[in-house]
Amino acid sequence: MTHWLTAPILIPLIGGIIQVFMGYAPISLRRTLALITTVLMMVSSIVLLVMASDGSYRLYAFGNWQPPFGIVLVLDRLAALMLVLTSVLALFCHIFSLGGQDEGNRQFHGLFLFQLLGLNIAFLTGDLFNLFVAFEVLLIASYGLLMHGGGRTRTTPGLHYVVLNLIGSAVFLISVGMIYSVTGTLNMAHLAVEIPKVSGEELNIVKAGGLMLLVVFALKAALIPLCFWLPKAYARATAPVAGLFAVMTKVGVYAILRIYFLIFGDSAGALANLGMDWMFYLALITLSMGVIGALGADNLRTLVAWQVVISVGTLLAPIALGSTDGISAALFYLLSTTWTVAGLFLVANLVASQRGSAKDKIVTAPRMHNRTFLSVLFMVGAVAAAGLPPLSGFFAKVLILQSSLDSEQMASLWSVILIGSFFTLIAYSRAGSILFWRTVDGHVENKSPLTGTVSVSAGALVGLSLVIVALAGPIGTYTDATATQLKNPGAYIDVLNTPMVGGNP
Repeated sequence: MTHWLTAPILIPLIGGIIQVFMGYAPISLRRTLALITTVLMMVSSIVLLVMASDGSYRLYAFGNWQPPFGIVLVLDRLAALMLVLTSVLALFCHIFSLGGQDEGNRQFHGLFLFQLLGLNIAFLTGDLFNLFVAFEVLLIASYGLLMHGGGRTRTTPGLHYVVLNLIGSAVFLISVGMIYSVTGTLNMAHLAVEIPKVSGEELNIVKAGGLMLLVVFALKAALIPLCFWLPKAYARATAPVAGLFAVMTKVGVYAILRIYFLIFGDSAGALANLGMDWMFYLALITLSMGVIGALGADNLRTLVAWQVVISVGTLLAPIALGSTDGISAALFYLLSTTWTVAGLFLVANLVASQRGSAKDKIVTAPRMHNRTFLSVLFMVGAVAAAGLPPLSGFFAKVLILQSSLDSEQMASLWSVILIGSFFTLIAYSRAGSILFWRTVDGHVENKSPLTGTVSVSAGALVGLSLVIVALAGPIGTYTDATATQLKNPGAYIDVLNTPMVGGNP
C-alpha cells in the first residue's frame, strides 16, 4: 500500500476544516491558505498520475483490512486522470474567485475545498457505498456553493437542484441495498466476481438495482430527460462555482465508466452491458437538446450552460458503443470540454462586468471595455467548444467519429455530431457578433476593471485547449492505455489479492 492515495482526500479535508474555524479571520489569510491547499492537491494529483502511468493498480486499505472488507481506495489510470482534471480546474477557478467572487460568504473557501474532497473520494473509492458517501459530500458542499451570492435568482434553481439530487440520493441508496441483498458485498472488484454468478429470481433484483443506479448516474451527468435542471442552476451560479461545476456532470460519466465496464461489463453474464443499448440514443437526443437550448439562449452564461449538456451527449455516445477507441476518444474529449466550458463561464462573467446594465445578455449595447482581450478569449473558447480546427475540441471530435467507423451506429453518430457542431457554431457566432461587434451609441462606466487574477485564470483555462493540442500525442497515448485498462478489468479484480501490511506476500 502507498499512503500517497490518501493525499487528494486529506489535503482538502484538512484545508476545509481549517477554513471552518477561520470564518472571521482576515480574508487575505483565508485566501492564501485556500490557494496553498488547492496547489498542494494539484501536486499530489500529478504525483498519482505519474504513479498510475505504469499501468498497475494501487490499493490503500483503511485499517489494513483485506478487501473486500473495510474501506479501500484504488488508483488506476482513469482515477488519476480525473484527479488531475479536477485539480487543474479547481486551481484556476479558485484563483478567479480571489478577484472578489469569494466575498459575501465567510465559508466560501471551506465549501470549495469540501467540494473537492467529495470529488476526489468519488474518483478513488473502491466500493459502491463510499461512492454514495462521496456523492453526498460533494452535493452538500455544492448546495452551499450554488447559493453563494444570495438572491432569488439563485434560490429557485438551487431548490430544484437540491430536490432532484435528494431524490437521486434516495434512489442510489435503494439500488445499493438491492445489490447488496443478493451479492453480500459492495466492493467493486468483489461485485465484478459475484455478479456473473447471480441467477434465477435474484438476477432480476440485481438488474433492477443496476438500472436504478444508471438512472442516478444519468441524473448526475444530466442525460435527457434528467438534464433540464442544469441550465438555470449553472447560469445563475457565480463564475468560479459554475466553472468548478463543469466537472460535476463528469462525475456521473466517470461513475458510468467505472461501474458499467467493471461490474456490468462484457464478463457480467446475463447482465453484460446493462442499459448501454438505449443510452446511446439518449446521448444523441441529449446532444441535440443541448444544441437547441444553445440556439435559443438569451445570455452568454445560459449558452455555456447548454454547452455542458452538449458535452454530456457527446461523451456518452461513444462510451455507450463500448469500443476501446470510443472510450479513449471520449476521455480525450473529456479533458478538452471540461476546461473549455469552465473557461467560458469565467469569460462570460468578465463580459458581464464590462457591459454595464446589459451584462451578458445577447443584445446590442454600448461598446464594452477591454473588448479586444475578451473577444479573443471568447473566440478561442467558442472554437474549441464547437469543435473547429486547430483547437482540441476538433481533434477530440475527429477521434470520436473515427472510433465509430466499424459500428452499425456510425451514421447516427456522425450525423448528430456534425450537424450539432454546425448549429453550435451558429449559436456562438450569433452571440459573439452581437456582444462584440454590434454596438450602439453610449458609454459604459467601467466600475469593474479587469484584474490580473481574473484575467490570468480565465485565459489559462481557455488556453488549455492549445496545450492539449501541443500534448495531443502523450495525452492520446494515455487515454488509449486507460481505455484498454477499462476494457480489461481482470487486473482491477486482482486488488482483492493485494497483501496487507505485515501479511503474507
